[in-house]
Amino acid sequence: MSKPIVAVVGRPNVGKSTLFNKLVGKRIAIVEDTPGVTRDRIYAEGEWLNKYYTLIDTGGIEPESEDIILSQMRTQAELAMDMSHVILFVVDGKIGLTNDDREVAQMLRKTKKPVLLVVNKVDNKEKSEHFYDFYELGFGDPIEISASIGLGIGDLLDEIVENFPDGLDTEYDEDVIKVAIVGKPNAGKSSILNNILGEERVIVSPIAGTTRDAIDTYFEDGEDKYLLIDTAGLRKKSKVYENIERYSVIRAIAAVERANVALIVIDATEGFTEQDTKVAGIAHDEGKACIIVVNKWDLIEKDNKTMNNYIQDIRGKFPFMLYAPIVFVSAKTNQRMNTVLPKIKYVSNESSKRIRTGPLNEVIGEAVLLNQPPSDKGKRLKIYYAAQTNIKPPKFTLFINDKELTHFSYQRYLENKIRENFGFEGTPVRFSYKEKERKR
Repeated sequence: MSKPIVAVVGRPNVGKSTLFNKLVGKRIAIVEDTPGVTRDRIYAEGEWLNKYYTLIDTGGIEPESEDIILSQMRTQAELAMDMSHVILFVVDGKIGLTNDDREVAQMLRKTKKPVLLVVNKVDNKEKSEHFYDFYELGFGDPIEISASIGLGIGDLLDEIVENFPDGLDTEYDEDVIKVAIVGKPNAGKSSILNNILGEERVIVSPIAGTTRDAIDTYFEDGEDKYLLIDTAGLRKKSKVYENIERYSVIRAIAAVERANVALIVIDATEGFTEQDTKVAGIAHDEGKACIIVVNKWDLIEKDNKTMNNYIQDIRGKFPFMLYAPIVFVSAKTNQRMNTVLPKIKYVSNESSKRIRTGPLNEVIGEAVLLNQPPSDKGKRLKIYYAAQTNIKPPKFTLFINDKELTHFSYQRYLENKIRENFGFEGTPVRFSYKEKERKR
C-alpha cells in the first residue's frame, strides 16, 4: 500500500517549516524568520499511531505576487496540493487573519481535498484573540498549536490520520508484477509505456493511481500479469508544471513504493544527471528490482565504443546500483524494446528467489577461506552460518560472534560472492547480523 501524502501550505512566515520539522521529528526544513526561505518543496516520512505518510513542506503562497521566485513558490505549493490527500493550511495566530490567508483559502477550496486549518504560534492553552476570526475561511474548527514548543501537535496528528483515505492502492494477486516507470520529465516514459503495451497485449483496465496524475494499467502477456504505474506527467495541466523536475521525485516515491520493479528511464541525449541519481536512489533504498532504460538511443552518434563508454559512465555515477541491468532502447523506432518486458519478468523473479541454506553456507564458507574476515585488536569476525530470511529484496542473516567486527567492505565481498554463484541480477541484496556465541 502506498503512503498518504500530506502537504503543509500557507502564506510566507507562518511557521510551516517549523511545523514540518516537528511532525517528522527532526530538523530537515530550513527554519528562519524571513519570508521566502523555503523555496522548494521538501519531503520526509512521518508516522503516527502506526500510520505512515509522506509530508511535503512548501514555499509560502503570495497569491497576487508577480515576483519570479514567489511565483515559482506558488506553483510548487499548487503542485503539492494537487497530489496530496490531506492539506494543512497554516496561519499565524499572533497576527490574525490576512487578505493573503483569504486568497490561499480560495485556492484550497478548489482542490476538493480535506483541509485542516492550523493556527500556529499559540504558545499557551488559552485561545488566541484572533481564534474566531479564522472561522471566516470556512474550514471548520481551527486547530491551535505552537510548532516551536510542540503544543497541540498530538491533537493535530490525530486529525491528520483521521482524514487519510481508506485505501490508496488497488489490491492485486501476488503474481501480478507491478512496474513503476520513473525518471526525469521528457525522458520518454509515456512512449515506453505505450510501446510495452502494444496492440498484442490484453489491456484490462486503466485505474486511477495514488495521485491524480498517475494512471495504472493492468495487462496480461500470455500467462504473465503486469501492472504499469505511469508517472509520465500531469494530464490537462499547463506546461509550467511539467517543467518542474523536483515534482517527479515525489511522484517517483509514490510509484516506487507500490512497485515490484522500477524502470529508471534516462534520456540518452542528456546523459545521466543528478535527478536520475535521486530517482535511482529512491528505488534502491526501497529495495526494488531495477532496470536502467536508456531511451532515445537512436539519436546518439555511435562508434564501436559508444555503448561501453556510456555503461562505464552510468556505473561510475552511481556505483550503489551495479546490480541493475542496462538496456539501450528507442521507444520511437522500437529499437530493442522487445527486450524490456522479458527483462522485467527476469529481475522480478530474481528478487523473489530463495537459496537453500546448504548451498548458501558452502559459498560463504569458501569465501571465508579465500579471504579471512576482518579483525580488531586481535579479535576476528567469525561467521558461524548464514540463512536467507526474506525476499523482495533478498535478505541474508549472518550469525556471527561480534557485530562490532563487521565491516561494509567485507559485506560487499560476500555479496559479490553470493551474486557470482546465485545471480540476483537486477535486485539489491540486504544483510543483517545476529550474535551467536558457540557452545563450549
